[in-house]
Amino acid sequence: MISKVASIVTISLALSAAPALAQDLIEWGTSDYWAVLIDPTLGNGCLIQGEYPDGSLVRIGLDRRDDTGYVTVFNSDWGDLVEGEIYPVGFSLDGEYFDGEAKGIYLNGVPGADVVFDNVDFFMSIATRQSMTLYNSDQAEVTTFDLTGTAAGLEAVLKCQDEQG
Repeated sequence: MISKVASIVTISLALSAAPALAQDLIEWGTSDYWAVLIDPTLGNGCLIQGEYPDGSLVRIGLDRRDDTGYVTVFNSDWGDLVEGEIYPVGFSLDGEYFDGEAKGIYLNGVPGADVVFDNVDFFMSIATRQSMTLYNSDQAEVTTFDLTGTAAGLEAVLKCQDEQG
């Protein structure tokens, strides 16, 4: 299914180092339910990170090297992902569906999916949503996570980013 928003949101591939590969994140602070961190490998891009009951680790952040944003989700149950392979995915924000592509990546042996986008308005629209659901290429639900506190978290990301110069 092609999203009605596909023309507004350009989802692109992260062909350079994936944001989640950074092992040495710098703590900047916290915001509600999220840790606010700095990733030196992404030009000191700031991000929020949260852990969920299903074992998912979610990161939403900015890559300052190429002015993109990303949502990356790791889960140890996703063992069949191939690092570097591109997968067609879908995701919904409060039921509004988007098509995209995710790059398979690993963090400390845990598989993940990295979705990169270059639309700042889309990045900030995540803040106004209550939940995000990820789907695989067969449209089967992979995971859903609560976005409670994301507005405050992404405001903190922008403040953190301003401090990075």
